[in-house]
Amino acid sequence: MRDVAAAPTRSRVLPRNDPRQYDDLAGEWWRPDGAFAMLHWLAEARAALVPPAERPGALLVDLGCGAGLLAPHLAGKGYRHVGVDLTRSALAQAAAHGVTPVNGDVTAVPLADGCADVVAAGEVLEHVPDWRRALAEACRLLRPGGLLVLDTLNDTVPSRVVAVHVGERLPTVPRGIHDPRLFVDARALVAEAARHGVALRLRGVRPEVRGLLGWLFRRVRGASGTAPAGRAPRIVPTRSTAVLYQGWGVRKG
Repeated sequence: MRDVAAAPTRSRVLPRNDPRQYDDLAGEWWRPDGAFAMLHWLAEARAALVPPAERPGALLVDLGCGAGLLAPHLAGKGYRHVGVDLTRSALAQAAAHGVTPVNGDVTAVPLADGCADVVAAGEVLEHVPDWRRALAEACRLLRPGGLLVLDTLNDTVPSRVVAVHVGERLPTVPRGIHDPRLFVDARALVAEAARHGVALRLRGVRPEVRGLLGWLFRRVRGASGTAPAGRAPRIVPTRSTAVLYQGWGVRKG
C-alpha cells in the first residue's frame, strides 16, 4: 500500500459532498492529525456501542466504511467486518486493515436480508441524497435482534453553523465535504427507523473541549514541525442532539 502520510494535493474544485473528494484526500485517512482526524475519534465512540459478538461468525456490516477506521476499535470483539463504500481508493485501505471490502451504494447494498448481527452507519447518512433509503437498507440487513449503530449531523441551524461555517475554517473538517441540505432531522430518523422495526435511541455527542483545544494547538504547532505528541480528543455525550448525535437500537424479532 502506498504511503498515506503525505499531505493532500487538491488541485480541483468540486461541488459540495462530491464523492471524488475522497479520492483527492486518499492520503489523509490514516493520518491521526489529518483531514479525517475527527472520523477517528467518532469511530472509537461508535465502536464503544458495539458489544462483543454473541455467536461464532457474527457479521458486522460497516456502511460508508471509508478506509476502515472502525476496524482497530473492533479488534477482539469477534466480528467478521464487511465494509461497503463507493470509493475504491478508500476500500483498498480498508482491506489492508482487515475489512472485507464491498464496492457499492449504501442505498442498494449487495448483501442478503438479515445477514448482519450489527450494522454500523457512521458519518454517512448526511452524505446520501436519500438517507431514508440508506436507513431502510441498514434495517433490511439486520437479523432479528441485530443492532444498528449510527452517528450523523442534525438538520438544524446550529449544526450548519458548527459543521460548515465554523468547522470548515478549522483543520477538523475538509472544506466542502458536507452539503447541509442533506443533514438528517433527528426526529424524522427515529420515526423512520421505527417503521423498519428498530426502536432507535439517540444522544448528542461532541469532542471534549479541553482535548479539542489541545489537539488544535498541536495541529497549528505541527505546521512548523514543533508539535509535541498528545492524546486525541475523546467524543463525549452531551444533552443536546442539535448538532452531532449517535443512535442505537435493536431490530425487533
